[in-house]
Amino acid sequence: MLFPHITFQHPWILLLLLLIPLLVAWYVLKGNRRYPSLHFSMTHVLEQQPKTWKVRLRHLLFALRMLALAFIIVALARPQSSISRQDVTVEGIDIVITLDISSSMLAEDFQPNRLEAAKNIASDFVNGRPNDRIGLVAFSGEAFTQCPLTTDKNILTELFSQLKSGMIEDGTAIGDGLATAVNRLRESDAISKVIILLTDGENNRGNIDPLTAGEIAKKMGVRVYTIGVGTRGMAPYPFKTPFGTQYQNVEVKIDEKLLQEIARMTGGQYFRATSNSTLRDIYSQIDKLEKSRIDVSEFHNRIDEFRPLVVIALLLLIFEMLLSLTLFRNQP
Repeated sequence: MLFPHITFQHPWILLLLLLIPLLVAWYVLKGNRRYPSLHFSMTHVLEQQPKTWKVRLRHLLFALRMLALAFIIVALARPQSSISRQDVTVEGIDIVITLDISSSMLAEDFQPNRLEAAKNIASDFVNGRPNDRIGLVAFSGEAFTQCPLTTDKNILTELFSQLKSGMIEDGTAIGDGLATAVNRLRESDAISKVIILLTDGENNRGNIDPLTAGEIAKKMGVRVYTIGVGTRGMAPYPFKTPFGTQYQNVEVKIDEKLLQEIARMTGGQYFRATSNSTLRDIYSQIDKLEKSRIDVSEFHNRIDEFRPLVVIALLLLIFEMLLSLTLFRNQP
């Protein structure tokens, strides 16, 4: 075949190829009548005479005509090349984890505290998604990129471990954290763009309103999963004193309405984590919701391939006609 994966739109036309052997047989049986004959009593003298190139190629014109006919018949059957794929797996989700590192994340209603629990569980989530690019943004009173989008999970895990409360000015700038994460996804061409935003407080700092940042994420096609982390009611919080670390129960205040609205407007979901186990379950749910493979069961693309055959047939006929009018021209 001239082309791989060939099918025919009208395969029954190929039966016409059976005409070619019949035409060849007719040519062999009837061909001698086209030439005059002479009778000799002895032929050994003629047998010693060299055959000219015209004699050797006297069947060329007929062969060219039959070959052209074969190409025309195959072209009429409409050969088509097909490209088909099954179970194609497309990898490509870009995820930015946006983590609150404010001082309130040191509360010990999680083990050993909210921040360490969030870092450890997020690291497990990262290591379970080897095919995705994942970045890390941290925020408290302001926001910064701890790690741009990367597939190097070892580096990302190491940068998770280096996050500490107090690295930047304290506070909770949810809008700045979300806007910084959206900016990391601005030039992404992934099939899906996701932000996981985790905080334990209310927006009280920053230059960008959280809902404005949410609107930007929505326009960019970024889905935001928000997680409010903290027990319900009071939580033990460590205070440094001259007599060592003292604990005091402080009220847990999470702006759940804000987090719910950000998730709703971007097509994500809001989750409330009250312990290590519930936080781990939340990441497990997000992992199931954001799968990085798309399976295409079947795809076909057919392309007509008869044109080259028609061109070849025409060239053969033109060549046959030129030869018959020149080199093989019958003399009167």
